Amino acid sequence: MQPTTNQPPDSLWLVLSLFIGFRLMMLMAWPAEALTQYGDYQYYYNLAALSEMGHLPFLDYWSEYPPIFPFLSVAIYQLSGGVFKNYALLLSLTMIAFETGSLVLLYRMASEIRDRSQATWVTGVYVALFIPIFIWLATFEAMTAFFVLLTLFALRRSQSCLTGIAIGLGAMIKVLPILLLATVWRTRGWRAALVSGLLALLVCLVVLGPLLILSPDYTLASLQSQGSKSSWQTVWALLDGNKANTGIFGPVADHFDPVKARTQLYNPSRVPAWLTLIPFALLGLFIFTRPVLRDADDPFIFTALTFTIFFLWAKGLSPQWQLFLVPLLLLSLPVQRAVLFLLVLGFINLLEWPILLSRGLTELLPLTIVARTIVLVLLGWELCQQMTRLPEPTGVANG
Repeated sequence: MQPTTNQPPDSLWLVLSLFIGFRLMMLMAWPAEALTQYGDYQYYYNLAALSEMGHLPFLDYWSEYPPIFPFLSVAIYQLSGGVFKNYALLLSLTMIAFETGSLVLLYRMASEIRDRSQATWVTGVYVALFIPIFIWLATFEAMTAFFVLLTLFALRRSQSCLTGIAIGLGAMIKVLPILLLATVWRTRGWRAALVSGLLALLVCLVVLGPLLILSPDYTLASLQSQGSKSSWQTVWALLDGNKANTGIFGPVADHFDPVKARTQLYNPSRVPAWLTLIPFALLGLFIFTRPVLRDADDPFIFTALTFTIFFLWAKGLSPQWQLFLVPLLLLSLPVQRAVLFLLVLGFINLLEWPILLSRGLTELLPLTIVARTIVLVLLGWELCQQMTRLPEPTGVANG
């Protein structure tokens, strides 16, 4: 869809000013301990503090995350002088930088598929949402979200090299961006997917290769750790009897034992992942091979749908993953409908954590898990409907 010729003035600077200013004022007004109370910053700090004794991730202990963030965390720890409040400040500022990049990409892509006034409205909604703020002060998911959007930005411009590099870098922060290869295949064909996949693989080899050579045991344990987790916060976890499991690994000391990375702390899966993969893979293949009425150059619906199907299939679901959905839904759905889904998911996830889990009310977790699953099913249905719905004319209020 082409933007209208009479564009309003570019207001990106205003949105960015509000976005950055709001977050900086939060950092100025509240102590780091209060801002990060319900997040994982303290856990990241504890792992990074091992560098005081000369221990580095992948080399001297295994890490449940791909290499880029653990080494970044160590660098931030060293710059902080080993003081937690300094570490939290520097890490949050780093995440603001990635979030700012995501907001710029969101604005640019919204301007292309709608117009500048709609782009301002979309990015303004992002700034006003609470969930990105909560996740910003809890995790490093902003880094992954940035590379997801950078991949889509490059994909719309048919820049296969940048697409593959962005996927590879994103996968070295969290594995989930690998799913974007499905979007590349659907929107650009198998040749583009092959080129992007090979480039992504090359990036992963450049990052992981030296670590595998220097410390094969800890590097392999790190790569195996996520797949060895017990189920958590999904209907599969309820089936396995793991309703109180949040997917957190054991104490920091366990990271020095590679065997611990491959040891499940809770009940094993009653239904093997490969068995559940079959119906979900067939569903995804059916959906992605359907003819659509939407612009074939629009990768946002396909990506949002891919993530949604993955969330329904995965044995574990981390609530912070919803950060990927925020910009995707704002670009895929009418704004009011996107906000409705995001608010409902946000309330469910906040009810789960911090309200229920921090108070030990684990007997109520099945309610939030089932509710979230239902919402994800409805979201998947809505995205499928959008694929076969003609887009609204540019300039019409989209929502």
